[in-house]
Amino acid sequence: MSTAASTSTPSLLPTSVVGIGAGLLSGLFGVGGGILVVPALVMVLGFDQRRASGTSLGAVLPISIASLITHWSQDNVDWSVALWLSIGAIGGAVYGTKLIHVLPRKTLGYMFAAVLVVTAIRLYIPTEADGRDAIGFLTAVAMIAVGFATGVLAGLLGIGGGVVMVPAMIVLFSEIPVIAKGTSAAVIIPTSIMGTIRNRKSKNIDMRVAAIVGVAGIPTAIVGGIIADVMDDTVSNALFATLVLIVAARMINDVRKS
Repeated sequence: MSTAASTSTPSLLPTSVVGIGAGLLSGLFGVGGGILVVPALVMVLGFDQRRASGTSLGAVLPISIASLITHWSQDNVDWSVALWLSIGAIGGAVYGTKLIHVLPRKTLGYMFAAVLVVTAIRLYIPTEADGRDAIGFLTAVAMIAVGFATGVLAGLLGIGGGVVMVPAMIVLFSEIPVIAKGTSAAVIIPTSIMGTIRNRKSKNIDMRVAAIVGVAGIPTAIVGGIIADVMDDTVSNALFATLVLIVAARMINDVRKS
């Protein structure tokens, strides 16, 4: 990829379209939107992988706030779970932003694609969850561990971490899917703040693009949150998994050609 392609200022329209799509995904699935933003910044706007990851994490913040407010208004946030996940996620984000300067670009791209494929496979498997039990010591430790893994992925790959948190909350802690999505949005906020602060210090973020993508995604994040409250979980997961596989395939193809 040429230097010109990675440093030129993207136009407003395609950047806004990326934000609109990311906002809808955030509201519908509690993923923050980075799962779409990173590939779009690389494949559509010509960003290199590291700068795309840093910029995505900044864009995720306003989108996730809008998504959280919508889910919260529908009583779809488990604040106790969000607290324990956030403790781990903040530490993980610090560690992940360190790794981003160590691992090669192709490694980052393949890691991102691998996360997408694993997530898609898991989403295709129906899961029954009727609400979590009381949070004991071991459960709290497990939540912190899940949060840490989420934070590492956020800092390293520029994704909010919902692709890890939502399935983990459903499978490991029996959280109701729509509540898992709302709780994920809550955890993504401190994670993205920490990651953005660190990426800005290392000049690994385009704040203008992050702001445009983030603001453009606010309205659709609200709409997505409303739809998520009434959408059948099986349909929601199947649609999301299909999208994830398409994005993963395109990302792998892009990395192979680079």
